Amino acid sequence: MLIQALKPHGITPSQAEVLRLLQQHGTLSLSGLGQLLVCESGTNPSRLVERVVAAGLVERRTDAEDRRYLHLSLTPEGERLATEVAGIEELLYVGMDAACEGLDTDAMLTFLHRFIDPLPSGEALNKRLDLG
Repeated sequence: MLIQALKPHGITPSQAEVLRLLQQHGTLSLSGLGQLLVCESGTNPSRLVERVVAAGLVERRTDAEDRRYLHLSLTPEGERLATEVAGIEELLYVGMDAACEGLDTDAMLTFLHRFIDPLPSGEALNKRLDLG
């Protein structure tokens, strides 16, 4: 469902995640972004970042003191699109809430945490929630 909602905007869910993380956290280093990514956890996010930079959604700057480090931030177009993605996410959350009506959400969340927490994406998600 997310893929279809993002398609008219010309971005993938992974690219949308980069935009939302930068919108929520401001400027991040490449490694800092990589630690928060759920979609690419355990991998190098360089190619993903290259795509959003090439699309004009993210600006990449080299650290003035140490050229090995990159700082990533949203361009105005990236900020606009990140806001649209936030609206899409909110609609998905409302739909999920409606679908879970009457279910024991605590039991469901416990099950989901037990399933995902040991995985690299679970570790990234928990790190993101801890920073929240």
